[in-house]
Amino acid sequence: MEAIEHPPIFSLPGIPDHVTYTWLVMIVLTVVAFLASRNLALVPRGLQNFVEVVLEQFLALIDDVMGPEGRRYLPLIATLGLFILIGNLLGIVPGLAGPTTNLNTTAACALTVFISYHAIGIRKQGALTYLKHFMGPVPALAPLMIPIELISHLARPLSLSLRLFGNMTGGHILLAIIFFLMGLDGLIGWALSGSVAGALVGGLGGVIMIVFTVGFLYPLKILVSFLQAFIFVMLTMLYISGAIEEAEHHADHHEQKKTR
Repeated sequence: MEAIEHPPIFSLPGIPDHVTYTWLVMIVLTVVAFLASRNLALVPRGLQNFVEVVLEQFLALIDDVMGPEGRRYLPLIATLGLFILIGNLLGIVPGLAGPTTNLNTTAACALTVFISYHAIGIRKQGALTYLKHFMGPVPALAPLMIPIELISHLARPLSLSLRLFGNMTGGHILLAIIFFLMGLDGLIGWALSGSVAGALVGGLGGVIMIVFTVGFLYPLKILVSFLQAFIFVMLTMLYISGAIEEAEHHADHHEQKKTR
């Protein structure tokens, strides 16, 4: 990695790059939110209109996956989705570092989801009632179900963090390799060496690599950035929805007992 990867063009002394660019993503989102809400109008236009369209897409997705009950979790879900998306896209820009290519950032996002959906479940049901669903539907199966449920829930933050980290880091490494092959030590340097063979092979190869990168690799990387943000948001909604449905199930069961 050290041979093909260079430090970003902007970094702060003593601060890891992923922390610096995490702050950058937060600043971007804060500025956009401030500018979009500074002069609210009944007929939105400009940046307000764009932000409202984005939030409407999140609301439509929440309604489809979680139902109207899930709208109260829009701030958490939209913030995570937009943060991950902007962080993913930063990794595409040459000279910048995407914070989601660092496992610390993806693990922090995953742990936020892990703590949040458990807190939602406990708030909805109460701690004891929420913990009962780890025992399974039949009390006799509790010794078997509790370890299975614990492993299942503990695997969720691991899966969330590693999936996002692996996909974004893989694309980052691929771009770094392409730029290394095209650099002054690669095809472009060979084309400028002065030899006829270098000019032909290096020049033609450089053009092919540029066309491949701009025409295929960059669009694919952008698609993966959106897709990984979407998957993270979708899984977050499913985990929260599971906690909500469990609460509603207990509430319905309690109502049935009262009506008997």
